[in-house]
Amino acid sequence: MRAAVVRTLGAPLVIEDRPDPRPGPAQVSIRVEASGLCHTDIHAARGDWPVKPNPPFVPGHEGVGIVERLGDDVTHLSVGQRVAVPWLGWACGRCEHCLSGWETLCERQKNTGYGVDGGHAEMMLAHADFAQPVPDGIDPREAAPLTCAGVTTYKAVKVAGVGPTDLVAVSGIGGLGHLAVQYAKIAGATVAAIDVTDDKLSLAGELGADILIDARKEDPAEVLRRHGGAHAAIALAVDDRATEALQRGLRRGGKLVLVSLPAGGALRVPVFDTVLNGTSVIGSIVGTRQDLAEVFALHAAGRTKAIYETRPLEAVNDCIQEILGGHVRARVVFEM
Repeated sequence: MRAAVVRTLGAPLVIEDRPDPRPGPAQVSIRVEASGLCHTDIHAARGDWPVKPNPPFVPGHEGVGIVERLGDDVTHLSVGQRVAVPWLGWACGRCEHCLSGWETLCERQKNTGYGVDGGHAEMMLAHADFAQPVPDGIDPREAAPLTCAGVTTYKAVKVAGVGPTDLVAVSGIGGLGHLAVQYAKIAGATVAAIDVTDDKLSLAGELGADILIDARKEDPAEVLRRHGGAHAAIALAVDDRATEALQRGLRRGGKLVLVSLPAGGALRVPVFDTVLNGTSVIGSIVGTRQDLAEVFALHAAGRTKAIYETRPLEAVNDCIQEILGGHVRARVVFEM
């Protein structure tokens, strides 16, 4: 099989041939059809974060494909079934986090494309219990972005407790942001979309955003305050200044939900204003298997659109540069 491999942190990925993986107990092997390129893959390849992956490894946590082989004891999946493999590749199922519905906080978890090989390959392995069935009728190229960008922003909207009379600010209208706009609209909110490119602001408008804020020309915090301030603000832009602007744009009792992970990112929290205004800063990390099932159900019902561009796997390094340069409208999906 062909795979895009990180051989050295910070170096370009290498396309190489590898043996087809064979599933062990409780695993499945998957013939990958589509794999989305997330900014996390770029952080992984560069070793940007304090906990670094160990090369060589195959990144990618939006892999969608067909089950080709079943490992021992796998009875709930079948050969020929389409599944998606998200960031949460495995959790212990026994700790307080897993047992209370927060498996994404499990301290023993394994992360796809970071701690174990991921989806930027023609074949991949997955723990069967964490390979999410994809409903019939969903194109694998659409399922791929939903597997991370979708479930991550869906969870952020849930964590924020968004209601039908809320003003929700979404900062960064890209692979994640274009879906965050849609989930906030499904919740009934008024949505303010913030970005620095005409194309992405236009996309947000097409997807239902009510207020478009060009951060090149106006202070997002001032615009949000003119509308009474945001009940919830979802930080998706990989930029500390953008996050700080969201914080200043909250109304009393508002919630800032941190999702993006800029390398070395930091947020100064003014204690007096935070206490006086009763605001909250919340971290939201991807979503559970149940969250992903709900994301797929919404998409199968025609309530969301996944905006993507397809590329061959061999273009992975060029695609990374396109994303870093802000030239990708929403999501890049590799077709195998």
